[in-house]
Amino acid sequence: MTPLSALENSNEFIHRHIGPDEGEIAAMLKEVGAESLDQFVETTLPATILGGTPLALPDAVTEEAALAELSAIAKKNVVARAFIGMGYSEVITPKVILRNVFENPAWYTAYTPYQAEISQGRLQCLLNYQQVVLDLTGMELANASLLDEATAAAEAMAMARRVSKSQSNRYFVDRDAFPQTIDVLKTRAKAFGWELIYGAPGEAKDHEVFGALFQYPNVNGEIVDLEAAIAAVKAMGGLVALATDPMALVVLKSPASLGADIALGSMQRFGVPMGFGGPHAAFFATKDEYKRSVPGRIIGVSIDANGKPALRMALQTREQHIRREKANSNICTSQVLLANIASLYAVYHGPVGLKRIADRIHRLTAIFAEGLRRVGVTVQTRHFFDTVVVDLGAKAHIAFEAAAAAGYNLRHVSSSQLGISFGEKASRDDVKALWTALVGDAAKALDVELLDQERITHLPKLALRSDAILTHAVFNAHHTETEMLRFMRKLQNKDLALDHSMISLGSCTMKLNATAEMIPVTWPEFGDIHPFAPASQTRGYLEMIEGLSEQLKAITGFDAICMQPNSGAQGEYAGLLAIRRYHEARGEGHRNICLIPQSAHGTNPATAQMMSMQVVVVACDEKGNVNVDDLKAKAEQHSANLACLMITYPSTHGVYEEAIRDICAIIHSHGGQVYMDGANMNAQVGLVKPAEIGADVLHMNLHKTFCIPHGGGGPGMGPIGMKAHLAPHAANHVVAPIDGPHRGQSAVSAAPFGSASILVISWMYIRMMGGNGLKKATQAALLNANYLAKKLSAHYPILYTGKNGRVAHECIVDLRPLKAATGITEVDMAKRLMDYGFHAPTMSFPVPGTFMIEPTESESKAEIDRFIEAMVSIRAEVDKVGKGEWPADNNPLKHAPHTQFVVTGAWERPYSREEAAYPLEWVRDNKFWPSVGRIDDAYGDRNVVCSCPSIDAYS
Repeated sequence: MTPLSALENSNEFIHRHIGPDEGEIAAMLKEVGAESLDQFVETTLPATILGGTPLALPDAVTEEAALAELSAIAKKNVVARAFIGMGYSEVITPKVILRNVFENPAWYTAYTPYQAEISQGRLQCLLNYQQVVLDLTGMELANASLLDEATAAAEAMAMARRVSKSQSNRYFVDRDAFPQTIDVLKTRAKAFGWELIYGAPGEAKDHEVFGALFQYPNVNGEIVDLEAAIAAVKAMGGLVALATDPMALVVLKSPASLGADIALGSMQRFGVPMGFGGPHAAFFATKDEYKRSVPGRIIGVSIDANGKPALRMALQTREQHIRREKANSNICTSQVLLANIASLYAVYHGPVGLKRIADRIHRLTAIFAEGLRRVGVTVQTRHFFDTVVVDLGAKAHIAFEAAAAAGYNLRHVSSSQLGISFGEKASRDDVKALWTALVGDAAKALDVELLDQERITHLPKLALRSDAILTHAVFNAHHTETEMLRFMRKLQNKDLALDHSMISLGSCTMKLNATAEMIPVTWPEFGDIHPFAPASQTRGYLEMIEGLSEQLKAITGFDAICMQPNSGAQGEYAGLLAIRRYHEARGEGHRNICLIPQSAHGTNPATAQMMSMQVVVVACDEKGNVNVDDLKAKAEQHSANLACLMITYPSTHGVYEEAIRDICAIIHSHGGQVYMDGANMNAQVGLVKPAEIGADVLHMNLHKTFCIPHGGGGPGMGPIGMKAHLAPHAANHVVAPIDGPHRGQSAVSAAPFGSASILVISWMYIRMMGGNGLKKATQAALLNANYLAKKLSAHYPILYTGKNGRVAHECIVDLRPLKAATGITEVDMAKRLMDYGFHAPTMSFPVPGTFMIEPTESESKAEIDRFIEAMVSIRAEVDKVGKGEWPADNNPLKHAPHTQFVVTGAWERPYSREEAAYPLEWVRDNKFWPSVGRIDDAYGDRNVVCSCPSIDAYS
C-alpha cells in the first residue's frame, strides 16, 4: 500500500515544472550515451568544479502549501493608504487590463520583439506608449521605456554629456528633485568623474554646466516657472532634462513647450501598482536630432515585403549588443509589460477619461489644502497639482501619527512639515479623514461640498496646457469594456509567446513561468505597498526578501546579496560598482582595466565603460574557450591597474570552461576581482556554486534562471551575490536605508529593493522546487540541450563542444556553410521557422551566421522533437535550393514568413501554398499565422517614424 508521504506528493511541482517525464529522460539519456542523470552530469561538467557543498534548502512543497506560506508572510504587511508621493502613487488598474494583460501568459511570457513579424501586437502597444509620451511631453521622439525614473535621469545626464557642446565637467541638479533620483545621479556621476552642482533652478545660470535636471512639479509639489532657467542652461550649450509626472502633464504645459531637450519620468501612475518600488516603466523623450544618442529601445514604423506598414525595433545600431563599449548605455531591458499596461490604460481612458482623473486628483488636493488654510494651517506649496507641504509646527509629529493611526502614510519633510500627495484612489472621504488627523476637532467646520462649489484651483494659468493630447483614433475608440477586450485580443493574436510553443533562445532561458508563481504579484499585500512605507508596515516584504536572499546565498555560495538592481544590466553595473568601490577603499582607485573575453555579452563592455573602466579583450581558442595564455599575458601586462575580469559561466559559446578555477586564480594573483555574468546560471544551480570556483561577485537574472517572465522584453531583476569583502560596497538607498555593512552607499536604482513585487515569483519557484528539484531542473536543462544537439548534429555542425563532446544548457548551430553553398542566410531560416510555429533561436550571437539554441528544462521531449523536426525539414528545404530545385531568390525561405493574405492571394511561385503554410502535418493542429510579411529593416532606419501612423496607412 502507498504510504501517506507519497500520496501527499510534496514533489508535485517539480514534475509540473520539468518537461520530460522519467520515460522521456531515459530515452534521451540513451540517445546521448549516458546511464543516469548523475552519470550524465559527471561526463559533461569538468571534474574540477564538481563536488561542491550541497544545497542547504528546505524540501519541496506543493503549490498550495507554498502559496499558504507566502500568504502568511504577506499578511505581515500593512496595506495603508499611500499619500507619501515622491514619484509613487496609488492607482487603479482597470480590471479588464489586470485580467487580460497583467495576468495573461500570452503577454507576460513573450520575449523581446527581435523577431518583429511575430511580435506585432506588443509592438503596436509600445508604439501607442511612445505616442502617449510624445503627446504628454511635446517631444519628437520617445523610446519604449527605461527601468525607472531615477535611472532614466542618469541616462539623461549621460546623454547630455554625449551631445552637449559645453566643455564643462559639471551637471546641475534641482535640489528639489526626488532624493532617490539625486542618489542615483551621484552614483553615475562619480563613476564618470563628473561634478554635480545643486541648487534652485534659477541658480543654474550661475554655473558653467553641460546640462541640468529640473523636477516638474518638484518633490514638494511646487510648479516652478522653469522657462528662464532652461533658456540659461541652453544658452551655455547644455541640455536640459525635466523629470516630470505624466498625470500632471495631462493638464500642465509640456516640457517641450518650456524649452526642455529631454523629458523623463515614471508611467507608474498609468495603472501600474506601486509594488514596493516596481516594476514600473520609465518614459524618456527628446528631440529628433538626438535620435542616435537616445538610450534604450525605440519602436519604429517600416514596411513588410508586401508594402504594408509593419513595426520593428528601430536604430539598433546604437545599442550595446552591436556597439559594445561605444553604446549609448548598457540597457538591454525595457519595462515592456509595464509600458504595455500604461499604454492600454491610456487607450481605455482616452483623453477625456485621463483629464477627468487628473482634474479629480487636483480638485481633491485643492479642497484639502484650502480647508487646512481656512483653519489656520500654513500651506507652503503655492502652485501644485497633487502634492502639498503643510507646516504644523510642533504638532507635526502628532498629526503624522494620527494620520498613520487612521490608515494614512504621509511624508515627513521636516520636524514641522508634512507632505501629502493625492493619487487616483483618493476620495472626498480621504480628504475628511486627513483633515481630522491633521487638525482634530477643527475639521468639523470644514465641508468638502461647500469648498468644491468654489471651484478652487492652484494650477497657475500660465502653466496650463492648451494643446490637445491623444488625438489619434486608437485613444478614442476603445472605452467600453467590450471594445477594449477585443482590442487587446486583436493585439494578443499577433504575438507568439511561450503559451503557444517553445521559444528556444540561447542565453535567454525561456522556461515555464508557473501560474502559482505569478498569483502573489497581484495580491494587495504586495502590489499596494509604497517603497518608502514605514518598516513596521513592510515586515512581510522584508521577510520575503530576506528569505529569497538566503535561498540565493545557498544556491550561489556567496556571503551577501544586493537586491536593488532591476535588470541584468543593472546587476552588471552594481557588481562592477562594488568592485570599483572596493579598490578605492584600499587606496587602489587607479585600477581601471577590465578584461573581457571575445565571447562576452554585449552588455559587459558597455557596463565596464559606464564604470570608466578600460576594456581589454581576451582572445578565445578554436574551441570557444578563453585563451588562458592570452589571459595570462594581458593580466601580467596590466597587473598594476587590473580591476577585474568579466566572464560568463558556462561560456556564451555554450560550454563549461575547463580552466575556470585557473582563470579566477590568475586574476586574483594580479590583485583583480572576478565578476561572473550570471546569464547562464541555469546550467549551474544545484551542481556548481560560483563563489566556490573563484567568482567574487555575480549577477543573477531572476527573469531567466529563477522564472520571472520576460514580459515581452521586461521586467527583469538582476540581484548580485558578493563575497564578504565586497559586501560593504554594495548599493544602498538614501530614503530607505537597508541595514548592513553597505549602509551609507549610494543607489543604482530608484527603489531600495528594485522591482520588489516580482521577487515573489522567484521565492515561490525555489520554495516549490526545493534543493533536489532545482538540481534536477539543471540536469534536465543540460540533458535537453545535449539531446537536441546530438539530434541536430546529423544535419548541422555544432560549433563548440566541451568535455566528451557535450554542450552545456545551450548549443550553437553553425549555418555559415549553408549560406556559403546556397545563399540561404540565418535570417531566412529564422523567418521560415515562423511558418512552422516557432520563434527563432538567438541569431548571430555570439557568432555571426549561427543559431544559439536553449530548450530549457521545461520543454518536453515531444516539443523538442517537433522543433528538431522543423529544423531538419528546413535543412531539406535549403538542400532543394542548393540542388536548384527551387530558385535561389524564389523559395519558401526567402519569402518567409507567409501570411494568410499572401497564401490566399495570387500565387505564382515554384512551391505550393501547402508547402508555404503547412510544411509539416502537425503544423495544422496549432497554426500560428504571422500578421505581416518579412519586414524591411533598412527602410525603417532610413525613414524613422516612431509615432502612430494614421489609420489610412493601414488601409
